Amino acid sequence: MPVEIIGYIGNHNASETIPAASPVINAEHIAAAAAIHENGGFDRVLFAFHSTSPESILIAQHVAARTRKLKLMIAHRPGFTAPTLAARQLATLDHLSNGRVSVHIITGGDDRELAQDGDHLTKDERYARTSEYLDIVRQEWTSEKPFDYDGTYYHVNGGFSNVKPLNSEGIPIYFGGSSEAALTIAGKHADIYALWGETHAQVAETIHRVRQAAAPYGRSPRFSLSLRPILAETEEEAWAKAARLLERAKTLRATASGERLINIHAKAGDHQPPNEGSRRLLAAAAQGARLDKRLWTEMAALTGASGNSTSLVGTPDQVAEALLDYYDLGITTFLIRGFDPLEDAFQYGRDLIPRLRALVAARDAGTIGVQAAE
Repeated sequence: MPVEIIGYIGNHNASETIPAASPVINAEHIAAAAAIHENGGFDRVLFAFHSTSPESILIAQHVAARTRKLKLMIAHRPGFTAPTLAARQLATLDHLSNGRVSVHIITGGDDRELAQDGDHLTKDERYARTSEYLDIVRQEWTSEKPFDYDGTYYHVNGGFSNVKPLNSEGIPIYFGGSSEAALTIAGKHADIYALWGETHAQVAETIHRVRQAAAPYGRSPRFSLSLRPILAETEEEAWAKAARLLERAKTLRATASGERLINIHAKAGDHQPPNEGSRRLLAAAAQGARLDKRLWTEMAALTGASGNSTSLVGTPDQVAEALLDYYDLGITTFLIRGFDPLEDAFQYGRDLIPRLRALVAARDAGTIGVQAAE
């Protein structure tokens, strides 16, 4: 099946290797990023969520008004907006954007971050709340008559929405989280389950577990993988570029402003991260700096795997072929973003995305053989 390509639009120009500068919301950067992604052939873009960041749904609305076809993937944390209201907000924006909205549910694995928003539930309690939240959101989107809901965290009497998603297939729900509690909820609710850039073996294992969790509900979710491709004209140049990026990240992290600006709370090695996704990336990094064909883990090791931080390194052809290996494992969505947000997005659109789409089309047509990892 055709692959979906998702990019990333930050609120300003910053990454692990680029220090952020004021303003916190840079409208010119957002507009430039939106144009690059739309013109570069990306299907959708992610707007991230953090307890200290600008509100993702409002940034997405800004981008929707300045683009024609680029779809939106809005990271959203359950528990701080009433689910009935969140459902209507998303459905309203879906209409205003001509059916371009999706939502990425981020329950949250770091107790310290959640406390910044006044949430003191345990992780398992948060996931249980997320399940109730999504129960209600889906009913708001689909129910043709008022409904009641009596849960542990939410009680709704006569809930109903006059605004439904624009398209009959509804608003896609992407879902992140690697703990046992997260996988259980993903099986019930995820339309697309999102992983960070793990090894072939880790990805195959997670896909199997999510499919098992979804089976009792008669559901068959799709799967997304997030990576930070590093491209150059030759493989040698690509690895040299990765080494330069790593040194730049080390320099930035050595400054107090760097720590604050890239929103990393601890130096790598200070302690095990609180979320299972980061622990899985660090487990991969412990196996070596270069894994499988060209999975690079040193940036994840440096940053404590505080987010999407593993890369595929090589020429555009080599990285496209490495992405195809994940497609053979069952990945049909790729979220790709670079360490230089604008320049890399342009390069992906010019050099990587067309190659990947061509390889997938050839694979689906049976004109190239399958060499999936076992």
